[in-house]
Amino acid sequence: MPSLVQFETMPQLYLGLVDRFRGQNRTVLRYKNVKTKEWIGITWDELHQQVTAMAGFLHSQGIRHGDRVGIISENRPEWAVTDLATQLLGAVNVSLYTTLPTSQASYIVKDSGSKVFVASTSYQVRKARELFDDCPDLKTVVAMSALRKEGEDHMLQWNDVLAQGAAYFAEHEAEIMGMAEATKPHDISALIYTSGTTGTPKGVMLTHQNFSRNVLSSLERLPLFETDHHLSFLPLCHSFERVGGYIAMLAAGVTISYAESVDAVSKNLPEVRPTVMVSVPRLFERVYNVIAKSVEEGSPMKKRIFDWSVATGSKYAKAELNGGAGFFLSQKKAIAHKLVFSKLHEKLGGRVQYAVSGGAALPKAIGEFFLAAGIKIIEGYGLTETSPVLSFNPMDAPRYGTVGHVLPEVTIGIQSLTDGSIIAEQTGEAYPSNLTSEAGEIVAKGPNIMKGYWNNDEATAEAIDADGWYHSGDVGRFEDGYLRITDRIKHMMVSKGGKNIYPGPIEETFKTFPFIDQITVIGEGREYLTALVVPSHDAVRQYAKDNNVPHSGIKDLVAHDDIRAIYKKEFRRYSRQAASHEKIRDFALIEEPFTVDNGMMTPTMKLKRRSIEGHYADVIDEMYAGVI
Repeated sequence: MPSLVQFETMPQLYLGLVDRFRGQNRTVLRYKNVKTKEWIGITWDELHQQVTAMAGFLHSQGIRHGDRVGIISENRPEWAVTDLATQLLGAVNVSLYTTLPTSQASYIVKDSGSKVFVASTSYQVRKARELFDDCPDLKTVVAMSALRKEGEDHMLQWNDVLAQGAAYFAEHEAEIMGMAEATKPHDISALIYTSGTTGTPKGVMLTHQNFSRNVLSSLERLPLFETDHHLSFLPLCHSFERVGGYIAMLAAGVTISYAESVDAVSKNLPEVRPTVMVSVPRLFERVYNVIAKSVEEGSPMKKRIFDWSVATGSKYAKAELNGGAGFFLSQKKAIAHKLVFSKLHEKLGGRVQYAVSGGAALPKAIGEFFLAAGIKIIEGYGLTETSPVLSFNPMDAPRYGTVGHVLPEVTIGIQSLTDGSIIAEQTGEAYPSNLTSEAGEIVAKGPNIMKGYWNNDEATAEAIDADGWYHSGDVGRFEDGYLRITDRIKHMMVSKGGKNIYPGPIEETFKTFPFIDQITVIGEGREYLTALVVPSHDAVRQYAKDNNVPHSGIKDLVAHDDIRAIYKKEFRRYSRQAASHEKIRDFALIEEPFTVDNGMMTPTMKLKRRSIEGHYADVIDEMYAGVI
């Protein structure tokens, strides 16, 4: 569905929507009150009051066109208020992940030259207090939570800021609104710092044109309506949620509810009952593995019913995509839904029409299962530097295992890894197509490509070549017009025997095995491949209970021969089908999950392979002392 208003800048979008919904008492944002546990709605008129008040405050603090405003916050209305107020002034949003330690937060605030820093909880406010003296451009900190210290003139509380800003805006409305009108498409809207699996984070400069054209193109192919409802839980400081779960939702008139936290999503889903979901694959993988584990532990009859239901759902989905299912198949699908799939729908709130997946590869088996269950997952592809969407699967013909067709206005090329030539090229306007190509690096052009890296011309020149191609660092190819991602170039391992190996596709094959929660494949410069495995604690504990495996906790279980036998069997099953250089010949069970907090995952839930391999160097070395 097209955007409700046409726009080239974020102020144009916001003010156009305010005019459209003025006086209609229409809810735009919702949040859950921590005390009453009730969901509270904010109308467009109420939102506008808060945004103009915040804009007034920022202007009173000297924020002008191009100035940076930092914010470290969970997904909540105050984040949107701060962002929209910043956009009205033609200033730049600098959002930080809440998981960042003070040292990294300080680097970003200092590097960006942020003048005002908005922090959410007392924990985040403490970071702001600690980094203040190290950031010479920073003048003011705004705390969403109550301030516990007095005598800090640079520390202000949210409600006081809005009161002060509302009075200031009333006196300076013409000047502030003039700044909104003066904002141009090529002006920077946001600095999004890369999460940095390696090296120092870089500030990606994304313009109003980057966001506007990416959203408008996406909405040409994505059915979003004013009746839709979205539960927002991916970090808003990441480009995927910022565009897919925020700007696009606003542009389509969708109501946004903010989850209490990532951990509370399973509880919030049946409360909010969203109609559309934006998520990373890990959520879908976990849901699938819970179901698979339940089936595996069930009776033979339960397994037969499950297998029949999935087969029936798959036939129904295929028929619907090819003209429609007949009466008898529809009846069988209704039975399958009642017997098996209804519980899945209930866990997601019961109203989800489809889901959008991005940020990492969605395993083909996961996509096909959800489609059989009646929930279509539309997988897309992009990077922060591309604002972010480059492609996504068509609603009427998704092909799981690929990331779909090129977005309108975008051109994707496949560049040879040997001689650097462009061996294939596809534009969104040529959709659909039957282009098939060899594999190479994915490069892109279009109005969604970043302006460059903040204060880093060298890195910009490395990312965008002289012909204007942005180099993604991903390897992929076209298959009948669909783009398939192989892996990251930097993840490619070269074995001791000289074989090039991409770990991503190998790891993906294990994501539907219910006893594996996380896995990373090892093998750079080694004689053979091994794996570090984080077991599913729930699955392992249940197995131990059902099979009388003695233990005093997970630490005992991961070392127990009976538990290791489960994984040994699975790796042998895989290796029988794998090429000789891709067989996994040993593994280690790791008690502690890879997380953002322990430094083994990025805030966008990607494995930090170097950190993992460094932390478990001794364990890895042991695996190369013998072969299973």
